[in-house]
Amino acid sequence: MKQALKSELSKQLILNEAFKLFYEDGFKTTSIEKIMKATTMTKGAFYHHYANKKELGIEIITQKLQSRVQKRMVYPLYQNGNAYAILEDTFLNSLKSFTMYEKKHGCPTNNLINEIGDNEKVYQRALKNIIEEWKRALIELIERGKTENSIKKEISSAAAAIYLISAFEGIRGIRKLYDDDKVMDEYLNGLSIYLKQIKQ
Repeated sequence: MKQALKSELSKQLILNEAFKLFYEDGFKTTSIEKIMKATTMTKGAFYHHYANKKELGIEIITQKLQSRVQKRMVYPLYQNGNAYAILEDTFLNSLKSFTMYEKKHGCPTNNLINEIGDNEKVYQRALKNIIEEWKRALIELIERGKTENSIKKEISSAAAAIYLISAFEGIRGIRKLYDDDKVMDEYLNGLSIYLKQIKQ
């Protein structure tokens, strides 16, 4: 039992340090050696848990990244209450809650999409699953809003969902270029205008 716990803790340490390095330095430039140096464990400990960096990368996407998006942007969409208010609160509150560290480094999911989303089918599928889950939750909420008459019925739910995701991920990337929140504030104003246009 103690050995199993020790093994799980070492695996979580590898995941945590790898996530941090991928987020700060990029996936391609982060080597297994660099990850294991950060953990202060031997390289053998890495190969006890993972066959290669690709396997680790998939686990980072399916565990770390997917969980972050779910907690921040997916699960809140399933709350009870006015659908329009939930949509507005989820996007506005999320953007306002980011730390300076998160603003500096952007969205870890979007960073990986831009860095490795086009060169490995296995990464592509894992990253696409995150976006598709988010999109489905948005469509469901928008459809609910139409039914309860808080969102305009003529709005294309799928188009609104992908627009909101794309704009959100876009500003997370653009914000990395700036030293202050002016561009983020301008985006928030634009987002508020768009959301008012789909409100019933």
